[in-house]
Amino acid sequence: MTRTHPADRGPVSARSGAVGFIGLGVMGEPMARNLVASGVDLVVWNRSAAALDRLGAAGARVASTAAEVFDLADVVLVMLATESAIDEVLEREASGLERMLRGRILVNLGTNSPAYAAALAADVAVAGGSYVEATVSGSRVPAEQRQLVGMLAGLPDAVERARAIVALLCAQTFVCGDAAPAATLMKLAVNSYLISMVTGLAEAFRFAEANALDLDTFQSVLDAGPMASPVSRVKLDKLRRADASPQARISDVLKNARLVVEAAAAAGVSSPLLDACVELYAATERAGDGGDDMIAVARAIGGRGA
Repeated sequence: MTRTHPADRGPVSARSGAVGFIGLGVMGEPMARNLVASGVDLVVWNRSAAALDRLGAAGARVASTAAEVFDLADVVLVMLATESAIDEVLEREASGLERMLRGRILVNLGTNSPAYAAALAADVAVAGGSYVEATVSGSRVPAEQRQLVGMLAGLPDAVERARAIVALLCAQTFVCGDAAPAATLMKLAVNSYLISMVTGLAEAFRFAEANALDLDTFQSVLDAGPMASPVSRVKLDKLRRADASPQARISDVLKNARLVVEAAAAAGVSSPLLDACVELYAATERAGDGGDDMIAVARAIGGRGA
């Protein structure tokens, strides 16, 4: 994609080739920054002003409203935490979809329920737009390092355009199907493993602590073995330092765990590990730690033994 220097940009008009980005949270802000750094002519909007100021300073165009992003961009990426936030941005209850989305491609980077993804895709199509699921696997650090894994689904032409943009954020991208919720279901399958793995690591760490094991040796043994991964290394380091600064918030992990459990039940599959994870992450959230990183689940695990 051709680099466009901020100083050279004139007023942006619809169909200018600009890309929109809505939602500059824990994941959205580093993703948007990477698009700007890649030379994408990016138009951004966010509810809170601080992130908008930072993106504007980095070279992005700042829209005054979410609707203005759709006025200025053919392809709009959204990274929003909840389904209600997406509906509000799209003015879905006020029949704003057609006005915003006719002739546009909506790319949803977040994780929602399969039923919601399918219904939104249908509504976008009726409104004259195209819907692409582009859910990503990874937390803040992979987002900063362009090491996310992207899973896409939608009509081939729309997916092709979206994939060229999403690839700038990811180590790899995969097309999972030609309609929602194919990518959402793939992401939930991945999340089932990821959540179980990190929760298991937190439990192993608590076990090592309780038995007064040398934690340097414990970490070295794990790092030398077949279970070692970038995730295990980062999360074990955070556990050892009691660093709960969020990469993947407890509240977000709980939401995703519940989505897995619900989707498993809908498919007639049991989910005993994720059922236990839901309990643990819910207990951690109830304790007031919902904004902390998922390693804070170790507190609930420790509490069980108290």
